[in-house]
Amino acid sequence: MSAAPDADPDAAGGGWTLREIRQQPEVWQQVADEAAARRKEVAEFLAPVLDSPDARIVLTGAGSSAFAGGILAPVLARRLGRRVDAVATTDIVSNPQEAFAEDVPTVLVSLARSGDSPESVAATDFADRSLRTVRHLVVTCNRSGRLAREHADRATSLVLLMPEQTNDRGFAMTSSFTSMVLAGWFALDPTAAATTDVAALAAAAQEVLDLAPGTLARVASAGYERVVFLGSGALTALARESALKLLELTAGRVVSYFDSPLGFRHGPKAVALHPGTLAVVYISNDPYTRQYDEDIVRELRAALGAEHVVALTAQPDLIEDAGTRRWVLSGLEQAQDVALALPFLVLAQLLALQMSLALGCTPDDPVPTGEVNRVVKGVTVYPLDDS
Repeated sequence: MSAAPDADPDAAGGGWTLREIRQQPEVWQQVADEAAARRKEVAEFLAPVLDSPDARIVLTGAGSSAFAGGILAPVLARRLGRRVDAVATTDIVSNPQEAFAEDVPTVLVSLARSGDSPESVAATDFADRSLRTVRHLVVTCNRSGRLAREHADRATSLVLLMPEQTNDRGFAMTSSFTSMVLAGWFALDPTAAATTDVAALAAAAQEVLDLAPGTLARVASAGYERVVFLGSGALTALARESALKLLELTAGRVVSYFDSPLGFRHGPKAVALHPGTLAVVYISNDPYTRQYDEDIVRELRAALGAEHVVALTAQPDLIEDAGTRRWVLSGLEQAQDVALALPFLVLAQLLALQMSLALGCTPDDPVPTGEVNRVVKGVTVYPLDDS
């Protein structure tokens, strides 16, 4: 370790990352207010497609933005009773004829922090070429990005801009990610805004921000070489995003892995059978699903030792096993998992930041040599032969 557990993020080159993590409770309320103001406009825009019984919703983005779609897809499919798929722009661009194999009325929801990744606009172009009926809902943090500019004045496109400060200046997506999840959810599920207590989400996140850093700094200083994140349903995509945050901010020096609790036993569990492994389990609020999450906590406790397992939950009476590190989010016992994902992720972001600092990395620019960039470079989008 080359930095003290209480290293100052500003002095260590992590000031932007820390500020953008901390601003999330405030910007979530801004996102909710904007969603309320535009609810009627969004509903009228989507209606021509969603009124069709065979309509499909495709949530797309690259990297973290794709994982945002992964969090949203399960809850939207369940709530809307229709087909909702999370398909990364990187998969659309490399295999457009498979991604859009069915020519059905489609809402393509493009999630993008900058909107300048080569795949962002290419994915929307391929959709227009492949589908007879498609509407584009663009959710982005950058009004000047190519994606926002190219869709600003199209009759079949609607751009939803996140608060300006969510166009994160740090390397890793933090406030941009959670804001787009919230905005996408409220735009596509007409009941979500009315039934979600954003103030309670913000309060839970603020509690994490106030109380977790010291504990996480001690965890980060323990010298873990790998971290496993596990979650079910929508929380599987959250686990994937958490693993990416850690990988990014530590410049790959801490190996991270993600899976679902049930999937983890089918081979991948081997990654957790070595000393120096920390396991983080996101506990679902769904009573049925939660049983599997609790089972894997007990199993990992036996394999790793209770002190090397962290369980995040909104249920105060769960995971009472002696020694297990437990974080309970108060006031969210009835929240849907897509809502839980937001404050859960704040803790994962802080853990990644603390591990980055403990390793002596610069979180705002963890790979200063340029092999990995804030906006991806070096991608060639090849022309598609429609024949």
